[in-house]
Amino acid sequence: MTVDILTPPAATATPSLDRLLRPQSVAIVGASDKPGALGASVLSNLVRNGFAGDMHLINPRRAEIGGRACLPSVDALPDGVDAAVLAIPRVAVLDTVKALAARKVGAAVIFSAGFAEGGEEGLAEQREIGRVAMESGMVVEGPNCLGMTNFIDSVPLTFVETSITPLGDRKGIGIVSQSGAMACVLGTTLASRDLGLSFSVSTGNEAASGVEDYVDYLLEDASTQVIAMIVEQFRKPARFLAAARRARALGNTIVLLHPGKSSAARESAATHTGAMAGDYQLMRVKVERAGVIFAETLEELGDIAEIALRCPAIPAGGVAVLGESGAFKALTLDLCEALDLDLPKVDDGNAPALRAALPDFVGVSNPLDITAQGLVDPDLYYRTLAALFGDDRFGSVVTGIIQTDPVTVGIKLPPILRAVGDLRPAKPVIFAGLDEGAAVSPDYIAQLRAFGIPYFPSTERALRALKRLNDHARRDFSEGDTSPLPASGLPSVGGVIPEYRAKAILAPLGIPFPGGAFCASIDDALTAADGIGYPVALKAQSADLSHKSDAGGVILNLRDADELRAGWDRLYANVGAYDAGITLDGTLLEEMGERGVELIIGAKSDPDWGPVILAGFGGVTAEIHQDVRLLTPDLTIDAIVGELFKLKGAPLLRGFRGSPALDVDAVAQIIATLGRVLLAEPSIREIDLNPVIVYPEGRGAIALDALMLTSAAGG
Repeated sequence: MTVDILTPPAATATPSLDRLLRPQSVAIVGASDKPGALGASVLSNLVRNGFAGDMHLINPRRAEIGGRACLPSVDALPDGVDAAVLAIPRVAVLDTVKALAARKVGAAVIFSAGFAEGGEEGLAEQREIGRVAMESGMVVEGPNCLGMTNFIDSVPLTFVETSITPLGDRKGIGIVSQSGAMACVLGTTLASRDLGLSFSVSTGNEAASGVEDYVDYLLEDASTQVIAMIVEQFRKPARFLAAARRARALGNTIVLLHPGKSSAARESAATHTGAMAGDYQLMRVKVERAGVIFAETLEELGDIAEIALRCPAIPAGGVAVLGESGAFKALTLDLCEALDLDLPKVDDGNAPALRAALPDFVGVSNPLDITAQGLVDPDLYYRTLAALFGDDRFGSVVTGIIQTDPVTVGIKLPPILRAVGDLRPAKPVIFAGLDEGAAVSPDYIAQLRAFGIPYFPSTERALRALKRLNDHARRDFSEGDTSPLPASGLPSVGGVIPEYRAKAILAPLGIPFPGGAFCASIDDALTAADGIGYPVALKAQSADLSHKSDAGGVILNLRDADELRAGWDRLYANVGAYDAGITLDGTLLEEMGERGVELIIGAKSDPDWGPVILAGFGGVTAEIHQDVRLLTPDLTIDAIVGELFKLKGAPLLRGFRGSPALDVDAVAQIIATLGRVLLAEPSIREIDLNPVIVYPEGRGAIALDALMLTSAAGG
């Protein structure tokens, strides 16, 4: 378990990780030959895997271990050892780190727990470790970690028993995980599938180096094609987002499993936006926008990483499924509909090559059911795959094959392997068996993998992983207008900005509001109403009254002066009865507009992740229904419209049961404008427009309410 700590101050330059990840010399502090001792396990790992560099064993109670001399203390080390592994109790760690720094050791791996997760004393020691590391330029991995393994040079600095299969000239997967246990589990899973690993690093409590450092390093490593991550908290979000964008530009794939989806969001009493844009959702939309693929489970993390590494390209476009059962066809249709995975429709008329490949009694469809005919006509697999490979409507092909027994496998696999070997398809091909546990020769599996075909024991797993990869491949990373749009009139003191002032700030920037006027007295209101024209709405105004309708602070459809006077008195009486401690600045009088569909648009500037926009169906029940999308402020107008059409209530936007289609482009323009405002004004923490009324196409949209929350200028 990792623990949230204050990120230590950044050094002027990040120390090179080479001395940790590619050490030429290693010291084991707490070396031992006692079975089960951490120092014994590290030594055994290094010896077993043929570490060729210098090894320095430190144990004050031993003159030698296994024929290797022991030093009495860190002080006896030669200067400049690359990496030291600390297999010692927590109480000795801080002094040892200081001694290592004095000997100019380049890196330290700290296994011990009980630091930030152990209380104030442990947290203080962890911060001191970070300070020593920063000042000395020493890389520290941990504390509370399981160490690292370099599969390229066969260097295991971990107490987990490790027998390395060298990566060789293959491309590999790099593992970066805050959880050491999960790094080991994932590494075991990937290795069992004969997937090459480049590095596996567990970062633990991250006293002086974090996941962002290791991702940056792996992006420079030519052997690492895919980075698989398990992260509970990003301590340097901006840096990770930059690394993710660089990975995308380099053609590397980052796959992330992020526990914590169900954690409580930060509280915000001021706006709907703060309550609805939780930490996990906000982080996810930012990270996906940067190009990271999310996995929902540990199993999915391995599956996605495997396809991304083995296949010649990230799967994109529709999926073709080759099956041998009508029931499997129906199950696949159900699953793909639930996943929203595109299965392009084909038939006898629009797929002539496929029609020609199949027997007359087999209909052309997707998923395809070739029945058991392949057992009597094995070449059917070759002909069918050739047709699917040549059809540009399919971006990938899944073969859902029934395996059952070695004889059946011996009939089906050779023509499938021959098709792939002869035709060398450029599109990804996934082999997915229907019967996990069937006796399949390891030689067949090895041949499939040699052709870049992942072997899955479950079609459901393959299709779920393909969905994640397809979504990533189809994502439009084009950027819209991100030029900052500065606001004037922002207060220097942070806090809630009531509606009338928020509208005065936002209206000049292009946010549409009803005609209206702030009124400090009933006489002001009567004068304003004469100018605006009846009917009018009257709304209470105070920074202490964020949700006016809860307090009876909104009076609608006042049709003349008498109703306005009565409404004024009723509004003040309602607010007083709701909370006698609230003092109103006055009221906002506005013209009544036409009814339309109510949306909510909010903007939030997260202190860690930056600006994000929330949009969805609004009104007073917005937090109940939660039909919203989170958007980054760099989206194009077309991309914003596309996101709005992903709402559950999107049929209302397109025109439902004879109602006209709505002006979604006008809504998208409001969203884009709010994004530019937040990019220009970091002091704005939240903006809440609720409701925004959207009218039929060509008639625009208008925000009826506005609320802002700011921090102190420069804060």
